[in-house]
Amino acid sequence: MVLPPELPPLPALTRAESEVIDSYLQVVDQLGRINPARGSHTYGALRAAQALVSGATALRDALTVMHTRGENELHATTLARALRVLDGARRASLISIPPEEAS
Repeated sequence: MVLPPELPPLPALTRAESEVIDSYLQVVDQLGRINPARGSHTYGALRAAQALVSGATALRDALTVMHTRGENELHATTLARALRVLDGARRASLISIPPEEAS
């Protein structure tokens, strides 16, 4: 049996940073589902739009916790590494408009 390649480990994050990453990716996923250039059903987009509200609230709350605790800087390099490990680039690409098809 061949196992898939092992992903690199997540960088060390505070609990609040982990919640920011998780919430951010949840928002990205919902925006990808809402994207009218990629979707095909209004019901799925509607459900994603409804879920977007709770995802944005969770993201706001995680950032509020960080700020309240005195974590005033986002460590972009570390957070970007975490996003890469969690397939953030592919997930974020679903928000964009797909390229035109060649005729």
